[in-house]
Amino acid sequence: MEQLTQFTSMEELKEVCLQCNRCALRGGAKQVVFGRGNPNAEIMFVGEAPGKQEDEMGQPFVGAAGNLLDKIFVAAGIDREEVFVTNVAKCRPPGNRFPQADEVAACRPYLEAQIRLVNPLIIVCLGALATKTLINPQARITRIRGQWFEKNGRKILPTYHPAALLRDPAKKRPVWEDFQELMRVYRDMTTK
Repeated sequence: MEQLTQFTSMEELKEVCLQCNRCALRGGAKQVVFGRGNPNAEIMFVGEAPGKQEDEMGQPFVGAAGNLLDKIFVAAGIDREEVFVTNVAKCRPPGNRFPQADEVAACRPYLEAQIRLVNPLIIVCLGALATKTLINPQARITRIRGQWFEKNGRKILPTYHPAALLRDPAKKRPVWEDFQELMRVYRDMTTK
C-alpha cells in the first residue's frame, strides 16, 4: 500500500488529496471532503464517507448525522474546533452506499497520513467501516463497540456512527456511554 510520508503539513496533504482521482468515486462526487478541525488534535474522529450535504459543502459531518454528532460533542464537553474529524473515504459514494474495498484502499493512504500528521492520543471510529479499517477487517461494530484497542501507541475506541442513531434511537445510550468513557480516559491521559 502506498504511503504518503513525504508530507510534513496537513495543508500539503490536503492540496494533493483535493486533486485526487485514484478511484471512481471522484467522478461522481462534487468534491473531495478532506476533513476539518485542529491539525494538532488529541482526539480524532473517523467516520465512513461523505453524504450529500458533506459533498455539497466540502466539510465532514454537516448533515443530519453531523448535527447529531455536534449535539453529542456539546453534551460530552468536546469543542469541535479542538478535535479533528474526517472519513475513511474522502468522496461521496453514489446513493450514499457503503464504500467498496478498492475505494477504501485508494483513500487509506490519505487517512494514514492524516493520522500521522495529527498524531492524536485517541482515535474514535464512528461506525463499521472506520472500525474495520483501523482495528480489524473482520471486526463487527455490534460486538466491539465501546471496547478500547491500542495500535501504534494510540488508543482507539469504536462506537456507532451518528447515522445509525438516527435510524435506531436505541443506540443513543450506548454511544453516550462510549463518549463518557472517551472523556474519562482522555482526562486520565492528559492529567498525569
